[in-house]
Amino acid sequence: MAAMITELSEKQRLTMKWWSLPEYSGYDAIICDGAVRSGKTLSMSLGFITWASASFSDSAFALCGKTITSLRRNVITPMIPMIKAYGFHIEEKVSRNYLDVTFLGRTNRFYLFGGKDEGSASLIQGMTLAGVFFDEVALMPRSFVEQALARCSVKGSRMWFNCNPDNPSHWFYNEWIKKSREKNALCIHFTMDDNPSLSEKLKERYKRLYSGAFYDRFVLGKWTASEGVVYPMFDRKKHVFSGTVECEKFVISCDYGTVNPSSFGLWGLHGGVWHRLREYYYSSKREGVPRTDEEHYAALEELAEGKKIEKVIVDPSAASFIECIKRHGKFRVAKADNDVVKGIRQVSSALRQGRLMFSDSCTDILREFDLYRWSEKTGADAPIKENDHAMDDMRYFVADTFDSHEDDFFAFSVAR
Repeated sequence: MAAMITELSEKQRLTMKWWSLPEYSGYDAIICDGAVRSGKTLSMSLGFITWASASFSDSAFALCGKTITSLRRNVITPMIPMIKAYGFHIEEKVSRNYLDVTFLGRTNRFYLFGGKDEGSASLIQGMTLAGVFFDEVALMPRSFVEQALARCSVKGSRMWFNCNPDNPSHWFYNEWIKKSREKNALCIHFTMDDNPSLSEKLKERYKRLYSGAFYDRFVLGKWTASEGVVYPMFDRKKHVFSGTVECEKFVISCDYGTVNPSSFGLWGLHGGVWHRLREYYYSSKREGVPRTDEEHYAALEELAEGKKIEKVIVDPSAASFIECIKRHGKFRVAKADNDVVKGIRQVSSALRQGRLMFSDSCTDILREFDLYRWSEKTGADAPIKENDHAMDDMRYFVADTFDSHEDDFFAFSVAR
């Protein structure tokens, strides 16, 4: 049997029905921001499809996420069985990235778009839309969002936004949330308590996952600036070990530099916890002599020390070093994901969950933990580009090795 919603909070009901209520129907847009797992995404997506089907026929709409993959995972997959259960007919063209939705004899087309970078704006240019839905709008570039909004030229078109909070200097916070009256937008702020399906146990889990600015944003739902040390949850008593550990699997991560230091970490898996067993850290400024790719590669082989290395994860910008490793043919190379803020969030979660440990012999990464800080000058989330080389190789390792979607699971009240 298809999933059906069995319980909705007051804010979820308002998110779904605002367009049909006399006191709210005059708004041109709705903005839902706040904590993770607060129920805003699904209630908004159901409301968007229902509004479009009730208000238009033979019209085009846009469903937008940071990527089409994340849009399908976070919005489309949980939404489709629910709207089918309410009598909607769906024809999905996966290869062409659109859905045809029919309800009570009316059919509309919903195009899927990914707004991951500045070039994404060209994908939606030239369309005529009756409405647009943005999932996690704070993750999208302003150029893409504004191009999509400019496409909403059909009479009666409306704009639907949801997001988790970000830095208070973020353009969306300043241009839409703070100016919601000027934009004629209804703002609804969500907390975890606004999702009746989220148990107290799950709420506690999310509170354990985050700390610092990420806790303020994702748990408390505040637009808070990052400040201080990047990993305040790191505790030498909890995260540092002495001696040897017998491991079942080995991976090496590399942040490569010529003028800047190079940092490589050897990681071993034991008991479900990844241990940084040894490291190689070379600073040409500190040593007074630069090293070639071949010299760094020799250090890589020494770090591996005869162990069976599953892969070597390397900074994607280190093209010459990647080619050097491939040329030797001994190690499999994986290019690292270099999304800094996402990677920091993943490392923070892994530290809080006790899934990373560090040998007391790894003195450079331990030193950098104390020095790695958020920049107060940029007005956006960015760590200071100093004392960050071991931090970067650790971030590459976590982004590649850990499940990046493990805290993105869907939580809502359903009957099956």
